[in-house]
Amino acid sequence: MNSTVTSHPRPLWRRSHWVDLAALAIVILFLSWMAVRWFYAQTPVSGLFVLLALIALGFLAVRGFFWARESLLWSLRNRLIVAYVFIAVVPVGLLLTMAGLSAYLLYWQLGSYVLYTEMQEREEQIAEVAGTMATSYALEMSSGTRAAAVALPEGAPTYLQAAMAELPGLKVETGAGADLLRAPDGSPRNRFAGLVFSKGALALRAVVARPVPSGRLVVSASVSVTPELMETLAPELGPIQFDVLRPTAEVPAAPLVIKGQGFARVQRIATRSRTVPRGRNLFDKLIIGITTLDIVDTDRATPEGQESRVLATFSTRPSLLNRRLFSPLGELGSLAVTVLLIVGAVFLVIEFASLVTGVVLTRTITAAVGDLYRATQHVQAGDLRFRVHVPHRDQLGALGESFNSMMHSVSTLIEEQRQRQRLENELSIAREVQQQLFPHKLPHVAGVELEAFCRAARVVSGDYYDFIRLSPTRLAIVVADISGKGISAALLMASVQAALRSDVLRPRGKRPGANHSKLNTAEIVSHLNRHLFRNTSDERYATMFLAVYDAETHRLTYTNAGHLPPAYICGDRVQTLETGGMVVGLFNDVPYEQATLELSPGGLLIAYSDGLIEPENVYGEEFGSERLVEIAKSHQDASPHHVAEAVVRAVEEWSGSPEQADDMTVIVARFSAISQEPRA
Repeated sequence: MNSTVTSHPRPLWRRSHWVDLAALAIVILFLSWMAVRWFYAQTPVSGLFVLLALIALGFLAVRGFFWARESLLWSLRNRLIVAYVFIAVVPVGLLLTMAGLSAYLLYWQLGSYVLYTEMQEREEQIAEVAGTMATSYALEMSSGTRAAAVALPEGAPTYLQAAMAELPGLKVETGAGADLLRAPDGSPRNRFAGLVFSKGALALRAVVARPVPSGRLVVSASVSVTPELMETLAPELGPIQFDVLRPTAEVPAAPLVIKGQGFARVQRIATRSRTVPRGRNLFDKLIIGITTLDIVDTDRATPEGQESRVLATFSTRPSLLNRRLFSPLGELGSLAVTVLLIVGAVFLVIEFASLVTGVVLTRTITAAVGDLYRATQHVQAGDLRFRVHVPHRDQLGALGESFNSMMHSVSTLIEEQRQRQRLENELSIAREVQQQLFPHKLPHVAGVELEAFCRAARVVSGDYYDFIRLSPTRLAIVVADISGKGISAALLMASVQAALRSDVLRPRGKRPGANHSKLNTAEIVSHLNRHLFRNTSDERYATMFLAVYDAETHRLTYTNAGHLPPAYICGDRVQTLETGGMVVGLFNDVPYEQATLELSPGGLLIAYSDGLIEPENVYGEEFGSERLVEIAKSHQDASPHHVAEAVVRAVEEWSGSPEQADDMTVIVARFSAISQEPRA
């Protein structure tokens, strides 16, 4: 089938006309003139040249638009990028910006709340001191002990000493501050507490009145707002600064204007040794907050609605304020919320416009994808003559033409799929057959608990393990690793299993029990070596560990034919079982040795294949036998099942890959003491 695939449009510079180059030259000259005018403001310019530059700029914008539509958006990838920028990136960016502004406002308000509550606590402390001292003085004067209270009594009580420690410069007076007990409407009151600006200094002051026989006792407690006092405020905040502002009639010349009212600064108090710590993370940004505090200005009478105030500023970080609640920001709070709502409305409009733009761009993509989907439905139904309609000559159109040109190969792909399915079915049958060669259930022999695990790297495995019960008290334990992987290794594994079981279970004498008592592991391995050497190719071999456990003597007789040495763990002692000889199947006559291991109650035997120690981590380090033994030691008090699970889980976590490079096999045996029945 002949078909032509739409080619990518030519680059912009190859399609440029002399008009495009002339417009570009005019724009470059205009920008150069703007750069010169930046340094020399008196540079003359012709109005005709400016008009010509604007026309050239508009022409290039139109040309750029058509180029972007024909070239930049021809690619499906670019279209998707543009679509998702408008649908996802822009809204996410706006939402993140909105979240950042909201978080900044929240922490600003929280910092203001912390500072506000700290000042409230200081006011309550001073008010408590004034009230307590006034009550004490009034009681003394009523009992006649003291004719008049004029100063702080000697031997101040403990609570007053504590208050003086928290409020440096605390001063208690009698008869002072009576003017602060007049309400704004002129009526008298018995208590006042707050910030007072008097005699050019800001102070926290509390005044309390108590009735006495001689009339009315007024007690005043005050603390000057000094850098030392501010150092004790709000440890969650960094540097703090108080500016005492007084209304002024000269609004245009005022250094600060709040709601149309000008203010002049008459006093500034700031901390000296406070600093803002470094941010803990990327989002731990510096927060600079501003709030206002109400004060009573006794140095100057101001009309109602034009009261003096304290402008408090602070610097902090979100990590320092996370555990504190926040309170309203006062007059500045409504302004911040209003700004936030306006910004949110603007962002909502931008989000809607981005959504509409993204939908329009996406529809052009989904239409072509829908045509391709209908074509795949016809192919799935067996109609290989169906062709995709190509409405546009862009990348999606080229994709449709490519689909049409590949229709003739679908039948070939289907046939290949059928062949692959047949091969997978055959492999599945081979796996089921091989599973029959492994023990279906673990044998029960006195004095030993068993667990075995084998996971194939492919469909079938080249590893082999077996438990052969020789008598009620004797058990043969086998683990082997066949060279290679896949079907060839699985076939050789079946041959090893058949030859080994045939040799182990053959009769060895006429006397009852001689079949097992004369079993020699070195002899068995030697027979298997000759069998493999004579019946396999030269490059085929196997490693094997064969052991016989005797529950009566509590001994383990074994031969290791080139296999990874199993580990026998008993307490802190680890012994590797290496006695034996070389691998089986490479040479005809190879001597093998047999060794005997005395087993202790609680001992643990772990035998494994190289698939458990060769997996590598991301740094290329193998898991290794030492790590495997350490994991087994740390779980030696657990059951063999849990030991095997712990080892396999550790290997999988070490490699971090869902695919394994080699077959993994592990056998775990725990030996325990058994009671010896007396023989007749």
